Amino acid sequence: MNKKIRLGILGTGNMARAFATGLSQAHNIELLAVASRTQESAARFSGEFGVPRQYADYLSLAADPDIELVYIATPHSCHMQNSLMCLDAGKSVLCEKPFAINASETELVLNKARQKNLFLMEAMWTRYLPSVIKLRELLADGVIGNVQMLLAGGAFMPPFDPDAYLFRPELGGGVLLDAGVYLISMASMVFGAPSKVCAVGSKGQTGVDEHDAFVLEHDNGAIASMFVSLRANSSPDLTLLGDRGKIYLHAPVFAPPRLTLSLKGLPEQVLDFPYEGNGYHFQAIEAADCILAGRTESSIMPLSETLAIMQTMDEIRQQLDLTYPMEK
Repeated sequence: MNKKIRLGILGTGNMARAFATGLSQAHNIELLAVASRTQESAARFSGEFGVPRQYADYLSLAADPDIELVYIATPHSCHMQNSLMCLDAGKSVLCEKPFAINASETELVLNKARQKNLFLMEAMWTRYLPSVIKLRELLADGVIGNVQMLLAGGAFMPPFDPDAYLFRPELGGGVLLDAGVYLISMASMVFGAPSKVCAVGSKGQTGVDEHDAFVLEHDNGAIASMFVSLRANSSPDLTLLGDRGKIYLHAPVFAPPRLTLSLKGLPEQVLDFPYEGNGYHFQAIEAADCILAGRTESSIMPLSETLAIMQTMDEIRQQLDLTYPMEK
């Protein structure tokens, strides 16, 4: 029988629920435990997803000797603390995006994982979806030639609620860390780290960023132009332009169901990528495969790139004059 990695989930919010739902498609994961800040929430989550062990505090889950991997689905502001706690307890970590609040926090977690020789990965689930795997193959094969431009953006208008995490600076709220990270990660996957960053944007009444646009320039001359907003509506999509054609990733860009390939002189090709489940299982399978193989990071979402993405977002926030309470 194939070995399964025993997993614990930290948090019981929307991300934890989506991840737990996706695990039904993960052949190499056993969901063993869940932890919340209250016994009631942990018990409710456990009942819904059939989780054998429930904990009313995060430290107890980290101390469970049977757990090998912890998925962290707590608020952004807690990611560093929770990751360090689990790594100190000898657990591998799959941490939800954004990986931390800033690059300094990210470095602390990366250094701890390396010190402990434990697996660590940012849960950028988009990287592992079939459509994005195909995109990487097309780019590696040079199908659209020399890629010089990435155009991407998305906007949504949630009801204003000062108590919701999106609008709470003390939780790392705002549209950049919540949604912009997807676009920056895609640009990083295609072009690598930028050599120049230009950003504009505005903050709302609670002090978080609600409306951003940023341009990343790269050493080879390639440009990524992107926007995210909480003040308008636009389906999030992405276009790559090369000297031989273009690739369009259909919305939503964080889980593109299809892509359209347009080459000079040829009819458009629309490629669909159906799969079972909600898509969150692909990253879980990758994390478990890496641990079973004795690897401490994923080549698809390497830790050096996670750090570079956080550095890019730090530069954007600096230009927007956006800091969080825990940074002051």
